[in-house]
Amino acid sequence: METYKQEFIEFMVDSQVLKFGDFVTKSGRKTPFFINTGFYRTGEQLRRLGQYYARAIYENFGTGFDVLFGPAYKGIPLSVTASIAMSELYNVNVSYCSNRKEEKDHGDTGILLGSPLSDASRVVMIEDVTTSGKSIRETMPILKAQGVKDVIGLVVSVNRMEKGTGDKGALEEIGEEYGIKTTAIVTMDEVVEHLYNKPYKGNVIIDDEIKGRIDEYYKQYGC
Repeated sequence: METYKQEFIEFMVDSQVLKFGDFVTKSGRKTPFFINTGFYRTGEQLRRLGQYYARAIYENFGTGFDVLFGPAYKGIPLSVTASIAMSELYNVNVSYCSNRKEEKDHGDTGILLGSPLSDASRVVMIEDVTTSGKSIRETMPILKAQGVKDVIGLVVSVNRMEKGTGDKGALEEIGEEYGIKTTAIVTMDEVVEHLYNKPYKGNVIIDDEIKGRIDEYYKQYGC
């Protein structure tokens, strides 16, 4: 596993973004682990997060795009910090864009924040995680309504490696459904590999009990 992926996993733990316990995902699944990018709250955390996203974006999509689109609400800071990092790390000047939950009818009107979109826009979508693919299916019609024809791909922070609407993984399913490339900074396999029964700052984050619960979860929802 690349060093930057190991660092990112530890960064999630330090930021309390990656947690283990009893949770319910947006899609209604009861899960023993949860990734909440809302816990990236400081300037330093967001700066580092943007750099990790930028590295994954650059390695998978290069520089052949114009806009990073982050679905509201968590995708808004993700698209902003990643676009800044693309400029700082790779000298690439890409725009950010996000949607509003409700269309604004005064001042800066419309459904979008940031860069306008058109049929000439080459878009990479940026999300926190994708469990079942529901949020992406909600977002695609917004992009199409703006005339976007070229959605190049989707990058998330963690691939939860779960089924979508069928037996395939949610990210794979989304990729096939919309004809786009999908990727993640890390996968849950890599998270478990790095943390299972290995002390980190004096604590074992994933012990045998948690590992057993993760395995049981994947028996039901794993792809």
